Amino acid sequence: MDSRRILVTGGAGYIGSQTVRLLLEQGHDVTVVDNLSKGYRHNVPAGRLFELNIADTAALAGLMRRMRPQAVIHFAAFIAVGESMREPARYFTNNLGGSLSLLTAMVETGVRHMVFSSTAAVYGDPPSSPILETFPIKAVNPYGESKVMVETLLRWFDEIHRLTSVSLRYFNASGADPAGHLGEEHDPETHLIPLLFRAILTGQPITVFGADYPTPDGTCVRDYIHVDDLAQAHILSLEYLLNGGASDQFNVGTGAGHTVLEMIKVVEEVTGKKVPYVIGPRREGDSPSLVADPSKLRSRLAWQPRYGDLKTIIEHAWKFASSHSK
Repeated sequence: MDSRRILVTGGAGYIGSQTVRLLLEQGHDVTVVDNLSKGYRHNVPAGRLFELNIADTAALAGLMRRMRPQAVIHFAAFIAVGESMREPARYFTNNLGGSLSLLTAMVETGVRHMVFSSTAAVYGDPPSSPILETFPIKAVNPYGESKVMVETLLRWFDEIHRLTSVSLRYFNASGADPAGHLGEEHDPETHLIPLLFRAILTGQPITVFGADYPTPDGTCVRDYIHVDDLAQAHILSLEYLLNGGASDQFNVGTGAGHTVLEMIKVVEEVTGKKVPYVIGPRREGDSPSLVADPSKLRSRLAWQPRYGDLKTIIEHAWKFASSHSK
C-alpha cells in the first residue's frame, strides 16, 4: 500500500499502539488521538500523540483539517464486560457517544473511510460455534450492545454520507509485540493471560469463573488471536477501503478455541511455574463458547495469521510481562 495519512483513535492503548507500530513500520503517516484514560503516552512515538477526548467534536474536526487523514482507525472504547454490567451509562456515553462525535467530525471534514474495532460480543450467546458473520446480532451485555449500536451508526452514515467502513469483530486479543516492547497494561486488568501471569508473580490465586459450562472441561472456550495479527487485519481493511471496497464486517480470530484450564496448562509450560487458581461461580454476561470462523477475512482480504499458535502467543506475552513486572 502507498504511504497514507491515517488517524488512529485510542492509539495509545493495547491494540491501538500495536497497529500504530505496524503502520509506521510500513511507512504510513500516523496521527494518534487518545485521552490517556486507558492508554499510555509511552506506547506512542514522540510527536504523534494528540491528547484529546473524541467526545470533543470541534477539536477532532480541527485536528482533521490540519492533518488531512485519508482514513480513521477507531479503537477508543471501554472494553470490560463486567464493568459494563455495573455502569451501562458510562459505556454508552463513551463507546456510542464518542463514535458519533468522531463520525460527525469525519463528515464535516470530508474523511470518508473508517476501520472500526468491534467485537465478537455483538453475537451474544451464538447458536453454534464457530461463529459466522451471518449469525444473529444479539448482544448480552452493554459493552457488546454499544458496539452493535456503532455498527448501526456506520450503516446509516454509509447510506446517507457515503462514509465506508469495515467493522472487525474480534475475539480475544492476546500476546505482545514479538520484541517485547508493547503489551497489555490494562488497569484494572481483565484479560486472562496477564491475570494468569499476575497469579504466578504474586502467588495470589486467580478465580476461574465457572467450571460447569457445556465445554470439554467445563470452563469457557475462547478464540485467542495474537495482537500483531489483529493489527495486521486493521491495515488490510484500511487498504481494502482506500481501494474502493464497500462497507463490510469481518470476524478476526484463529478459528480454534481453548478452555481456561487449557490456557493455564500452556502458561505453566511456557513459564515453568504453577498457576495458583480457584474455581468460582459463573460470571454474569459470559458466553460458554466464542470461536470465530475467520474464513471470510482470509478469502476476501487475504489475511493470514503469523502467530496462530497458542504457545507463541503466551511466549510473547510472558516476554513482555516478565520485563515489565513492577
